[in-house]
Amino acid sequence: MAAKSDASSVTSGLDQLVAEEFARLRGRRVGLVTHPAAVDRQLRDVASLIEAAPGARLVTVFGPEHGLFGQAQDLESVPDEHEQQPAVRLYSLYGTSAASLRPTPEQLAGIDLLVVDLQDVGSRYYTFQATMKYCLEAASPLNLPVLVLDRPNPLGGAVVEGPRLVPGYESFIGAHDIAIRHGLTIGELALLYQADLEAAGRPVDVEVVPCGGLRRSMWFEETGLPWVLPSPNMPTIETAVVYPGQCLIEGTNLSEGRGTTRPFELCGAPWIEPRKLAAEMNAAGLPGVRFRPAVFRPTFQKHAGVDCGGVQIHVTDRDAFRPVRTSLALIAAIRRLDPERFAWRTEEYEFVKDPIAIDLLFGSDRERKAIDAGLPWQEIAATWEPEEHAFDTQRHRAWLYE
Repeated sequence: MAAKSDASSVTSGLDQLVAEEFARLRGRRVGLVTHPAAVDRQLRDVASLIEAAPGARLVTVFGPEHGLFGQAQDLESVPDEHEQQPAVRLYSLYGTSAASLRPTPEQLAGIDLLVVDLQDVGSRYYTFQATMKYCLEAASPLNLPVLVLDRPNPLGGAVVEGPRLVPGYESFIGAHDIAIRHGLTIGELALLYQADLEAAGRPVDVEVVPCGGLRRSMWFEETGLPWVLPSPNMPTIETAVVYPGQCLIEGTNLSEGRGTTRPFELCGAPWIEPRKLAAEMNAAGLPGVRFRPAVFRPTFQKHAGVDCGGVQIHVTDRDAFRPVRTSLALIAAIRRLDPERFAWRTEEYEFVKDPIAIDLLFGSDRERKAIDAGLPWQEIAATWEPEEHAFDTQRHRAWLYE
């Protein structure tokens, strides 16, 4: 595990806003994009704090995937929630169609400033940063300024990993051509997206309230900030550490451990022999990780109520661990061990039927075709190296923290 620093004085963008007594919001009608993880060091939520701020008027709140209150499971549509807080307009940005993912001009009407406070987890397919990007795009033609309250990337910012997003494979889980593990905070992503929108002739006024005292090398525990699960299946930092790889399991007929107390750390299926799989994976020599044979019974979603054989991922060295390569190797091994029962998910995924889910997750069909052809995972991952280097160079222009 990464060594923890001494008690840190890291503050979030929200903490900074509180310290400034909400001066940037005074005299303005505020729209807010947020969820339950948007709290200050005292666990006070951003919406309540803005409502109580002198001179600011909260008029509209938008909830991303999983809902304003974080109650909905993945792929579960969330209705608008006007009845729960009638003094403020409440809108869902995860409804029943792809169009619902973006705020409309009518929903943004009457707002002088759009504030975004969302806890990202450092992965391209974690959708909160895509929601922020869509909000920037919606704000641009309205000349609506956007204020992003920054929060730490739980994985730190030292490592970039995974393939690029190929044109034609854009989706809600691939809204921008960034690496799967991008190593940026949500505020830095906002600056990256702003620059690209401006280059495309779609300027948007973006201001980021940065974290105080944050260093790129910090894992979340080192910040001293409270962890609030940002979505129902992201309960711990350990979940976030494996997620950039293990979310790829969603693109298969394997259980990614949803419906258990260890989502994404557990994975498997009813036909898998756990000891055989664990031995295969431990022999692969992947850095910073061990695989324990496991049997688990999901309570919902894939294979609900059925015992599944598989493995639990135990990260032994976060700094050495490479989650995307690890899960690539894991998927390739499971397919090779039982090609008849392994399958790629073909149901509609994040409002897209074609390309299929695994191609949306990887960002192209290259990896799926290589796995099906039996190519070694090392050979597949080697094709990522120039793309990782290119993005690592590109992202520096958005850095707020050294």
